[in-house]
Amino acid sequence: MPLKPEISTPEPERQRVGYAVVGLGKLTAEELIPAIRTSQHARLAALVTSEKDKGLALAHASGLTDDDVYAYDDFERLAERDDVDAVFIVLPNSMHREFVERAARMGKHVLCEKPLSTNVADAQAMVDACRAAGVLLMTAYRCQYTPEHWAVRDAVQSGRLGTIRTIDSIHSHTEEDAQAWRMRREYAGGGPLVDVGIYSLNIIRFVLGKEPLWVFADLNQPQGDPRFAEIEERVAWMMGFEGGIVANCLTSYASRDTSALRVVGEAGKVEMDPAFNYTCLDFTLTDKEAAHRPRFASYDQFGNEVDHFAQCIREGKTPWTPGEEGVADHIVMDAIYESARTGQRVTLKLPAGQDPFRGERQPDLPQR
Repeated sequence: MPLKPEISTPEPERQRVGYAVVGLGKLTAEELIPAIRTSQHARLAALVTSEKDKGLALAHASGLTDDDVYAYDDFERLAERDDVDAVFIVLPNSMHREFVERAARMGKHVLCEKPLSTNVADAQAMVDACRAAGVLLMTAYRCQYTPEHWAVRDAVQSGRLGTIRTIDSIHSHTEEDAQAWRMRREYAGGGPLVDVGIYSLNIIRFVLGKEPLWVFADLNQPQGDPRFAEIEERVAWMMGFEGGIVANCLTSYASRDTSALRVVGEAGKVEMDPAFNYTCLDFTLTDKEAAHRPRFASYDQFGNEVDHFAQCIREGKTPWTPGEEGVADHIVMDAIYESARTGQRVTLKLPAGQDPFRGERQPDLPQR
C-alpha cells in the first residue's frame, strides 16, 4: 500500500497566494520558480534581484512583465502590490535579517531559506520583527515536507522500530570555488555545518520530535587550502537525547556527494540513502519480518513547502516550521562550534516535550 501525501485540486491562478522571490541564484532559477509555477496554491507574482537583465529574462520566461522585476533598492515598492502576499528570501545568509525585517515592515509574510540567519541573535530578531508586525515567518526546511521523511518520523514515533538507540547521518559534497559566498564566513556564518550539515541536525530533531540535551564536536580547517581560509572543511558531532539516544553526524565540503540517514531501534531500522537530495530519495524500513520499500506518490519538495505556507497565510495558522524552528537550529549549531573549539561536551537548555518549536500538524502535511 503506497504512502502518499493528500492530493488537492489546483486552484485557479488568480486565487492563489502571490509570492515575490528575492534572490535569483541557481536554486531560484532551477527549483523554486518551477515549483511555484506548478504548485497547488501558490503563484509567482514578482522577482527581486541585483541583476536586472537576469531578472527580466526569468520574468519573461515565467509569464511576468518588466514591471514585476524589482531591484533590492526598490524592495519597498512591493508594499503597493496587493497581489504579493508573501516574499521568499533566497539570499546569502548574512542578508536574511535585513530583508525579513524589511518585508515585515511592509506587512508581507515571509518564507526564508535556511539557515534562518548567521547567528542566534539575528535569527531571534527576525522572529521578533515578524511577530511585532503580525506577519508569519516560516523557515524553509524542505525535508520536513516530504512523505519519506514523515514516514521515518512515523516509524520512530509509532514504536514500530522499538526503542530508538542510535541515529547516523552524513551530508557532504565538494565545494571547488574558493570565491563562492558560502566560503566566506562574513556571508555564510560558517562552513558546511550551516549549509548542508544543518539538514542532518534538523531532520534528526524532526524525526524524534525532541531537542538534544548535549553535543560534542570536532572540526577540521586545513592549512594551505584557499577554500578553507575562513571556514571549516569538516565537522563531526554527536548529540545526546532523552532516553539515551545518541546521534552521530558528519558534514564536509571536501568529500564525495553523500546524503544518508539511518535510525536504529531495538526492533527495526530505517535507512535513507540518498536522504536529502531534491529528488529520488531512497527509503527502506527493516523490521523483524522483512525489509520494506514503500512507494510514494510523485511530488515536488519545494512545491509542498510553498503550498503549505500559502495555506497557513490563508487560514492564519502557524507554519509547521516557523522562525522559532530556525532559531533552535542556530542554538544547537552554536553549541557544536563551541564544543569543537573547547574540546568539551556542551549541555543545552532547550525546551522539553514534543515539537516545542513547530506549528500544529495540518491536513496539507504528508499523512501516515
